[in-house]
Amino acid sequence: MLRATLKSLLARKLRLILSGLAVVLGVMFVSGAFVLTDTLGRSFDAVFAEGTSEIDVNVAAKPKVALSEVQGEQVAAPLPAATVDRVKQVPGVTDAVGVVAADGALLVGSNGKVVTSFGPPQLGENWVGESDLLRLREGRAPQADDEIAVNAALAKAGRVAVGDRVGVETVFGSQEKFTLVGIVGYSGDRESIGGLNEVFFTTPVAQKLMLGQPDTFSSITVTAADGVTPEALRDDVAAALGDSFQVKTGEELAADSAASLKEGLAFFNRILLGFAAVALLVGTFLILNTFSIIVAQRTRELALMRAIGASGRQVIGSVVLEAVVVGLIASVLGLAAGIGIGALLAWLFGNLAGGLTLAGIAVPPAAVIGAFAVGLLITVVAALLPALRAARIPPIAAMQDVATPDRPLTKVTVAGGIVTAIGGTLLFLGLSGNARGNTLPTILAGVLFAFIGVALLTPLISRPVVSLLGAVFAWSVPGKLGRLNSGRNPRRTAITAAALMVGIALVTGVTVILDSAKGSIGKLAQDSIKAELVIAGVQSGPRPPSFDPAVLEKAAALPGVQLVDGEYGDLAVVGGEQTWVGASSDVSALRRIFSAEATAGDIDRLAPDQMLVSSDTAEARGLSVGSTVPVQLSRGEPRTYTVSGIYASSELTNPMVLPVEATKDFAVPKPIQGFLQLAPGTRVADVQPQVEALLADSPTVSVADREAFIEQQTGQLDGLLTMIQILLALAIVIAVLGVVNTLALSVLERTRELGLLRAIGLRRSQTMRMITVEAVVISVFGALLGLAVGTGLGAAVVEALRDEGITDLVLPWGQMGIMLGLAALVGVVAAVLPAIRAARINVLGAIAHD
Repeated sequence: MLRATLKSLLARKLRLILSGLAVVLGVMFVSGAFVLTDTLGRSFDAVFAEGTSEIDVNVAAKPKVALSEVQGEQVAAPLPAATVDRVKQVPGVTDAVGVVAADGALLVGSNGKVVTSFGPPQLGENWVGESDLLRLREGRAPQADDEIAVNAALAKAGRVAVGDRVGVETVFGSQEKFTLVGIVGYSGDRESIGGLNEVFFTTPVAQKLMLGQPDTFSSITVTAADGVTPEALRDDVAAALGDSFQVKTGEELAADSAASLKEGLAFFNRILLGFAAVALLVGTFLILNTFSIIVAQRTRELALMRAIGASGRQVIGSVVLEAVVVGLIASVLGLAAGIGIGALLAWLFGNLAGGLTLAGIAVPPAAVIGAFAVGLLITVVAALLPALRAARIPPIAAMQDVATPDRPLTKVTVAGGIVTAIGGTLLFLGLSGNARGNTLPTILAGVLFAFIGVALLTPLISRPVVSLLGAVFAWSVPGKLGRLNSGRNPRRTAITAAALMVGIALVTGVTVILDSAKGSIGKLAQDSIKAELVIAGVQSGPRPPSFDPAVLEKAAALPGVQLVDGEYGDLAVVGGEQTWVGASSDVSALRRIFSAEATAGDIDRLAPDQMLVSSDTAEARGLSVGSTVPVQLSRGEPRTYTVSGIYASSELTNPMVLPVEATKDFAVPKPIQGFLQLAPGTRVADVQPQVEALLADSPTVSVADREAFIEQQTGQLDGLLTMIQILLALAIVIAVLGVVNTLALSVLERTRELGLLRAIGLRRSQTMRMITVEAVVISVFGALLGLAVGTGLGAAVVEALRDEGITDLVLPWGQMGIMLGLAALVGVVAAVLPAIRAARINVLGAIAHD
């Protein structure tokens, strides 16, 4: 039996290539995700280890608001200069140096634009001298307050040279001009460490512009005396300073910094694995269909085996063995492809991040285990049902010409109804917020069950729908034959269409959700924002673009400007919980520009010790006018504010509004948006150029009219949609392979039939048209299923998010039409090889085929 199985497998190796390719693609995604994150993780380990290699002990104040890498950028609490002297007095300390290093120093290049970074911070630092790691390549160190040095990577990106006057925009200052006096490099002839852009100031200037306070540092670098271990010195320094400081060895600092970045990588890894799961789900349909067709074609062969003594268990083992072999080969190939894809993505990430030096590509155990576990499991599970069906073939079938009589659809329809009901229930629990802390897993399980349920129900509707779709081609004999062929086996057609349905349904559902979000936000902003001009930028890193507060005062003085408001924001700890808080330069803008309505108290004015809260926040926290709330911002000491007003919640307003005096302790102490309301009769075109002139020194932001601003902000969703569509394209590619596979196996199955049709006059071109019609009908059927299911899922999510501000259901009719047209094109492309093979069939040989 084993020999017969292996011979059967070798005889059908071409038939199994496409189904195995589906597993290869899915496994590639899984192993590639692990290789990518492992490579980047080790690369960041090396970067931080090298960056802290000359540090024995590091001292920093505990952050005011602790943030994870996913939440945003951690703001270091400033250390008083006197702390440096205290550290120097600790026995075992040879030297202690105060260091200023904070993100937010943006160099303006020779083209007048800010040099941007997609990931690594842009540090503003004080110059503390050369070291084994860092050396001056050109010029000298900054000595005067208007002098700076930059690293070679930043100088190259900004196309600046020693002696140039350059602009630098900083955290606490507007754009200021400096003379570039030095360019630094790093050991190993490198221009940057981990893609960092670094600007070096004199210490007083760095303290003023990056920390906002004189005589403060962000950390202290401590050097141990000979014979003193870093661990012992760490304990001594910690004991001397007390619990309000974080004291770590250089190794601990590197490990903690890398761990923070790895948290973000783990989130990215989960996203990639999610898309891999989708690809493997689609691949499961393809493998199930492939083995079902092969078992059907081998009915007589398997029946003869039963007739000569093979048991049902041996027949099952035969089919499962084929699946194991296919799964093993696909897993090996998928792992190899995943290693290549992971290495390529790591290289791309390293270059986009500004030249991150990558660690050597390695294959973590998770990649190997995941590849073989997933590849084998998916293939064997998908082949299990066909294997059980093969075991039930009676020996008498060996003497029958008809091997695969149609079976009733009652059981599969009932099962589909039950599974769909389970999926709908899980989706309802997840989307309604009744999943008790397991919202995301419940929704994902609901989507999975919904897809499987719909796939099980598909055979019931495939015959009438396919017949209706095929009517379009029924004007010719090949069209009629193709229509009949696509509907002759509803199970096969359903499984093939279901594979295409999954990818298109997910793309459609995501598109419906994001388009509805864009439409709802756009409509709300259009109706609620009473400002004709908006100052804003597009955030590309952890920090939102900001501008000089002086711009607001100058804009308010322009003719025709009636009201100017600057909006600030920060993530704070309010009453023990992390909450986003805002501040306005003109509190009355809450009502006059954002159309907020007071529900209690006064929302038009705010004393330095008062705050406003939204009605939803007040209800959730049990607050009312007169309540006091402790607030800890990213900087400064905690303060208690009194609630003086409550306003109706809106998607355009912050949960809490603090007085503008509090913004000095925000992570970004400058406005991140500005709103200008013009006097009646004033033309936007007259004011906008004047505001643009005021923003000449703030190149990260621009001024636009309200419609352009709304388009700019909602346009970020388009980028997210494009990324999701690209990742889901893999699932659609696998589904296309499914159509090709089904047609190819179907042509083999109908060899004799095709020979007879050719014998009675069907020309080669007509044969090819017949196969093409069959493919187009199946593809369009799958696309229609996907559009229907995706629209339903998207509409359900939109309805669940109604309280979150997504109130308008927007159906992307244009994109849906394009996807339907592409599905027809997919059918044509998928039919090419099977159609050519069918047309080349030898007529006499086909008639004699058994």
